[in-house]
Amino acid sequence: MSDACCGTGEKPEETAESQAPQQIWQVREIRFAGVAGVFLLAGFVALWLGSRPAGTGLHLAAAVAGGWTFVPGTVRALWRRRIGVGTLMTIALFGSSLLGQFAEAAMLAFLFSISEALEDYSLSRTRRGLRALLALVPEKVTLMRGGAEETVAPGELRAGDLMLVRAGARVASDGVVRSGRSSLDNSAITGESVPVETGPGGEVFAGAINGTGVLTVEATATVADNSLAKVVRVVEEAQQRKGARQRLADRIARPLVPAVMVLAVLIGGVGALLGDPATWLERALVVLVAAAPCALAISVPVTVIAAVGAAGRLGVLVKGGAALETLGAVRTVALDKTGTLTRNAPAVTEIVPAGDGGAARVLAVAAALEARSEHPLAAAILAAAPEPVPAGSVAVVPGAGLAGVVEGTPARLGKPGWIDPGPLAADVVRLQESGTTVAVVEHGGVVLGLVGVRDELRPEAAETVTELRGAGMTVAMLTGDNARTAGALAARAGIGDVHAELTPAGKAGAVRRLQDGGRVAMIGDGVNDAPALATADIGIAMGAMGSDVAIETADVAFMGSDLRHLPQALRHARRARVIMLQNIGLSAAIVLTLVPLAALGVLGLATVVFIHELAEVFVIGNGVRAGRLRPLRGVAGPEPVPPQRVSLAASVRVPSTPERSGR
Repeated sequence: MSDACCGTGEKPEETAESQAPQQIWQVREIRFAGVAGVFLLAGFVALWLGSRPAGTGLHLAAAVAGGWTFVPGTVRALWRRRIGVGTLMTIALFGSSLLGQFAEAAMLAFLFSISEALEDYSLSRTRRGLRALLALVPEKVTLMRGGAEETVAPGELRAGDLMLVRAGARVASDGVVRSGRSSLDNSAITGESVPVETGPGGEVFAGAINGTGVLTVEATATVADNSLAKVVRVVEEAQQRKGARQRLADRIARPLVPAVMVLAVLIGGVGALLGDPATWLERALVVLVAAAPCALAISVPVTVIAAVGAAGRLGVLVKGGAALETLGAVRTVALDKTGTLTRNAPAVTEIVPAGDGGAARVLAVAAALEARSEHPLAAAILAAAPEPVPAGSVAVVPGAGLAGVVEGTPARLGKPGWIDPGPLAADVVRLQESGTTVAVVEHGGVVLGLVGVRDELRPEAAETVTELRGAGMTVAMLTGDNARTAGALAARAGIGDVHAELTPAGKAGAVRRLQDGGRVAMIGDGVNDAPALATADIGIAMGAMGSDVAIETADVAFMGSDLRHLPQALRHARRARVIMLQNIGLSAAIVLTLVPLAALGVLGLATVVFIHELAEVFVIGNGVRAGRLRPLRGVAGPEPVPPQRVSLAASVRVPSTPERSGR
């Protein structure tokens, strides 16, 4: 927390043993504030009954109880040469006591301790909601050891152990299915409502609920290092990051604190020379309290943490305030094709041989070049030829394809623009117009044939694009695939702005051109799209539950692969951004109004304290609203597809991020 915030910057860190309080009365500051409130009220009753000494004593006790929540931290911060709003409040507390205004001092301590407590509670609620994800891990895990079942605590689970997951049970940690078939409910983790079918070789994630079958799952991570723990760590780290307006609030608050102290000294000093010193000293103390930028400093952090925590429950990881703000200001959405708009499960749909070589020969050479590749298109080719003989000296040509040596003869596989298909040109056009990605296979300088691979469009893609356009967004598709294939798939998705045949650097250039129309969000897989993700105002990675790279590099990551979370996340961020602006405007207006009124003596200390702290409570409550979630909205159907605008990229090479044929 910033030193400029309401507190002193000296709050103890939350440990595993000190979990977030479940109820507001369990907050330490609330208890002290409650004691201060009782003493404050009792003091007023004593004064009303005519017992001034008792009233003074009770008000001093209230000041001590309330001040205990912020004065010790302020003193520690001053020892480290750090000043904040707590400094102003501490000076005002002691100053008003020295002036004999014990009731005002008690009220200041009481109200300020309440605002501190509410801030702590609002932040801890978000942390508690996030850590509730870890409760998705079952209390006991059944393992298969030596052919027998053994029940152990989750902490004893090790990578490589075989977990037995019965019907209706939760998966304890990430793993790979070794036997059995079932469906998994990932809604608590990814936010996707449709169960996912799984079987031998399928990946499962911690917290998923098994359906009707029994699965044997080999653990690939311990409970401490699984997907849920990773999500918690990432979001908790993100909560410490600051958005542009959050930094603006700090930039305003930090110089304001010493400036107000100087102003108060001038008011007290100059006023004492012109009139009653006690009166002007009192006004100086009132100015200190009136100018405290506490509401300004805490309003945005509370909003950010509430919104980021809520986004995590939506299955969306937002890495801090900067990402949240930018996401709320996005006007253009650029989507990668493979793995984003499509299922990321391509399959070979057609092989066209040239001459008498036969389809088997075409597939064998293609599989040899792709044998050690992990790209989805490579997986499709290798699935069709499961036992290839790997080629030698394989090299990646960025944005073009692969080159290597097969059976002692140079061979290439790549896009038709890189390898001339010769007599198969008409077949290339035919396949591309159907939305199929075409790879030309060449061996010994002779074209062997074509391999057609198609990745089907996600079923929710058209609905997502429709909803984005309905929200006033411009939607574009960026792909390294050829213009015909890209145009065919984009037409089915309802996208009219298509940028095709892009190298990695070309995608980044396309993003820069799109930024002329406002802030741009780029959605990709976080690896091949790295230059575009970095260039965009906000980079979004799909399917982050299984991708360390995506979580580490993207500004925002979707834990699942349902595109409908994109408009939902944008709506959520827009709402949070509006709340930030409301809080900043209100906080600034309070300071600008109270300071001159306090300097002129129109408002006394008690009134200023009440107005200031009441407004502070209001902005905290308003910020917490950003944590409210709204369900996914259905879309009636796709709108008419606008006229296609297909642009081709210039030939640009970037060796650091390879992208192969049509990718």
